[in-house]
Amino acid sequence: MSKSLFNEFEGVSSKAWKQKIQVDLKGADYNDTLIWKTNEGIDVKPFYHSDEFEALAKVSANKATQWKIGQLIEVDNVNEANAKAIDAIERGAESIIFQISSQEISIDELFKNIDLEKISVELKCGFLSTDFQNKIHNVISSRSEKSQNSITVHIDIIGNLAKTGNWYLNLSEDHSKFEAIVKHTNQVSINSSLYQNAGANVLQQLAYSLAHANEYLNHFDNVMSNEAKQTLQFTFNVSVGSNYFFEIAKLKALRQLWATLASEYAIDTDCRIIATPSKRNKTIYDYNVNLLRTTTECMSAILGGADVVFNSPYDSLYHKPNEFGDRIARNQLLVLKNESYFDKVNNPTDGAYYIESLTQQLAEKALALFKDIEANGGFLKQLKEGTIQRKTKESAAKEQVDFDAEKLVLLGTNKHPNPTDKMKDELDISPFLKVEKRKTIIEPIIEKRLSEELEINRLDKE
Repeated sequence: MSKSLFNEFEGVSSKAWKQKIQVDLKGADYNDTLIWKTNEGIDVKPFYHSDEFEALAKVSANKATQWKIGQLIEVDNVNEANAKAIDAIERGAESIIFQISSQEISIDELFKNIDLEKISVELKCGFLSTDFQNKIHNVISSRSEKSQNSITVHIDIIGNLAKTGNWYLNLSEDHSKFEAIVKHTNQVSINSSLYQNAGANVLQQLAYSLAHANEYLNHFDNVMSNEAKQTLQFTFNVSVGSNYFFEIAKLKALRQLWATLASEYAIDTDCRIIATPSKRNKTIYDYNVNLLRTTTECMSAILGGADVVFNSPYDSLYHKPNEFGDRIARNQLLVLKNESYFDKVNNPTDGAYYIESLTQQLAEKALALFKDIEANGGFLKQLKEGTIQRKTKESAAKEQVDFDAEKLVLLGTNKHPNPTDKMKDELDISPFLKVEKRKTIIEPIIEKRLSEELEINRLDKE
């Protein structure tokens, strides 16, 4: 049709809508009744209108959203990990994330029969070693350039400090080894998931991620040439929570904020985002609800523009990795891609007034918080002073109060629990926070689920 049906109707301004709503409220205050404010100070309105924007958002001209289905595999036995990876690829995985705890493994055996021109591989190492990086380089150097570019090594010395309270070795050696690895790979990885799983609010997650990355940018600004810096590729590992539209906006805001920061250093303004569902809202009771939570969280990740999405099995809290849980988690993503067509529409959230408004507010407020961190000495300084940890705990405590008061609902756990549900005999692994007494140079940022105390009390009564 060359003519829009809506051209025959007179447009209605946002002011006219508000006047009509005010009449229907019969004297109640519009702001107090219909506008609610989040813990981050974001105003959520009952409706959004184009005339509230100075300019409408530009719709991206890129091709359809290209996100990959990821599969996380823990590498304890290299042959078993390789076999699991090949099986996952045959069943639809497009990216393999190997979680490596030992540098003694054979990279050649790990990559055996994996087509690196088609499958991207993420290596997340629990150690810092230039020798291990050399092993990787020696294995892939004989392969095609496309194969070499499909491998990302995730090493984050500041993320390790924040999570464990210690450097891998010490400040000087960590930076020296990290610098050598980055000069070799041109890759920098940021563990943003830590902040979300520890209870930081959305603004804190964005600002801390940006300030975290800025520590690396400041360092490399002094030790790398401009030409070398321009080749750097930053990857943000992000956890996605259950606040559907806010999580979409969070990822969009992260890209905007990164583009702003990167442009100041004249480096690539694009970044990679690897997303996974949050651990914070997962439960052991009524555990099948975890399937619903992870599905909507993966949807937010996709619509927010994540490059790779790897789902977490519904039973990963209390079961060791198993074929059934991994298959169901992967199949959730396969359904989203192949039956729900989440890769066929180009950036479907572009121009949605609500999401655009949330993205703008999150970006502006997170940027202000980032500037405050930088004005007070930067992320590392505030980590060492305990400021980041204190503010994260304050945010987590507010969320915990909401959970305990049932304002924040986890169905089957703090709302409508099934009293006949028993879990004591189902626990292969402990789903609860483990506190190890050890000496640390700073207070670590601790990841903790909302339902832990409630679950411990229920287990004690079984």
